[in-house]
Amino acid sequence: MSRVIGIDLGTTNSCVAVLEGDQPVIIQNSEGGRTTPSVIAFGKNGERLVGDTAKRQMTVNMDRTITSIKREMGSTYRKSIDGKEYSPQELSAIILSKLKADAESYLGEPVKDAVITVPAYFDDSQRQATKDAGRIAGLNVLRIINEPTSAALAYGLDNGHSQKILVYDLGGGTFDVSVIEIGDNVIEVLATAGDNHLGGDDFDIRLTEYIVEEFRKETKVKLAKDPVAMGRVREAAENAKKELSYQTQTHINLPFISVVKNNPVHLDMTISRETFNHITEDLVDRTAGPVNQALRDAGIAARELDKVLLVGGSTRIPAVQDKIVGLTGKQLSKSVNPDECVAMGAAIQGSKLSGELMVTNKVNDILLMDVTPLSLSIETLGGVANVIIPRNSPIPTRESKVFTTAANFQKDVEVKVYQGERRFTRDNKLLGNFRLSGIKRAMAGVPQIEVTFDIDANGILKVSAKDLGRGATQQIVITASNNLSEEEIRRAREDAMRYENEANSNQEKIDIKNEAEAYVYKVEKVLADHSGELDKKQAKLIKSDVDYLKKLVCRNDINKMTDIEAGQIKEAYRALKESAAALERYM
Repeated sequence: MSRVIGIDLGTTNSCVAVLEGDQPVIIQNSEGGRTTPSVIAFGKNGERLVGDTAKRQMTVNMDRTITSIKREMGSTYRKSIDGKEYSPQELSAIILSKLKADAESYLGEPVKDAVITVPAYFDDSQRQATKDAGRIAGLNVLRIINEPTSAALAYGLDNGHSQKILVYDLGGGTFDVSVIEIGDNVIEVLATAGDNHLGGDDFDIRLTEYIVEEFRKETKVKLAKDPVAMGRVREAAENAKKELSYQTQTHINLPFISVVKNNPVHLDMTISRETFNHITEDLVDRTAGPVNQALRDAGIAARELDKVLLVGGSTRIPAVQDKIVGLTGKQLSKSVNPDECVAMGAAIQGSKLSGELMVTNKVNDILLMDVTPLSLSIETLGGVANVIIPRNSPIPTRESKVFTTAANFQKDVEVKVYQGERRFTRDNKLLGNFRLSGIKRAMAGVPQIEVTFDIDANGILKVSAKDLGRGATQQIVITASNNLSEEEIRRAREDAMRYENEANSNQEKIDIKNEAEAYVYKVEKVLADHSGELDKKQAKLIKSDVDYLKKLVCRNDINKMTDIEAGQIKEAYRALKESAAALERYM
């Protein structure tokens, strides 16, 4: 069985890990980084860029660069590139394919299985969309695991003594908080809460807006109308935010940001941490509600916590740390890397699920007990949400309730499934619906219809309804209408594989062209230095082969090179290596 990798598919950065022995290890990407920017770009020639390379070109290619796609998971969002519509699942799959390739390069073997993390407050359709993204990337997703739970698993591996911790997870695009109890090799989630649209991106946007507005006041120039300038400002704002986490002020200098009456205009500004805290104060305050809710749902007071564990890069912001200390009165634990611990926990869970022989009892003995973040209900008469599984119920779980008809002689009923905490279904999110037909004709209130909700360990819901009188049944696995069908997933997977094959073919062409070009340079240099030591006929043959290969290499644009042309370069390269064999001792 191939190794199982753990993936933290983040809003701004993603990370992949694997278990080595009994310790999780972060896998570096091909650029040498421990995390990979969750950025995808489509070049002018159709090539796909992922990670650092995509982020570097973002300011000059804004309309063909996608960031923070995680925020659109489970939605109807589509990005149109060169006439093709890309769903959030397909775009996320491009990131996952990059992480998968980096893992395969590190392990030296194919990777098929993975555990992927999601925010604890992701709803059912968002979880299903994440799983579909993994399938499109060619991964068998063994488990979808909540990010705070995964972080606690990484922390709990070496801190197994009994304790209650609060995991405060403020990432690039989402905020989660979970109250977790660790003890006797059991990691039990007591409660979770959060906000799926709160994270580091919001801090970047707020700072960007401030810079643009201050610049307008000073120069009357409206940068918002210039996409390239806005890209530069957003990049500067992100860097400034990071710098303000460890220093009290930062300097932003963007020369030639605009032109007024043919004269260049430069942006030069100093921003203090105090200013940054002021313009983002409401964002920090928004984390208080979920923290207090999670503590209430867990039935414990803040003083009963043993530790607060910080997860997510945005927890480095000093104002955020001050807020959580004020809310809990506890010192903050920084024993795990906030950017890496989620992937590490996923790797631990992956190895446990796979039953790898190399995994020690240290991992196998850990029992993980998670919860569902939001209440699940069906709609009953008057549009009332009748809860079947309350929020923070341990998963996997299965619950049933018996309902009846509201009108005389009903032959069928429609079962509408909702997720959310509001009393009326109109205020909650519709997950799906189906119709149960063939009900025995009877007066209202007589038929007995059993509705069963079954949530698996991934937090994905299956709903069934059964007429207890006639035995008629109907069931669905909840997938929101904006998720991909099996046929769409299959087509997306085929497209991904086709692009991967094309990319591999292009890489082979690039490699052979680069190798041949480098060899031509070496041979030319050696010929210039040692031609007098060679037989004239031999030297002439080598020179002829050099000229021919040089002509092929210079003539072929790598972006337009055909397989035939690549084959010609390969054959000419082989011929030159044979004729220049006598020069090898000088190279």
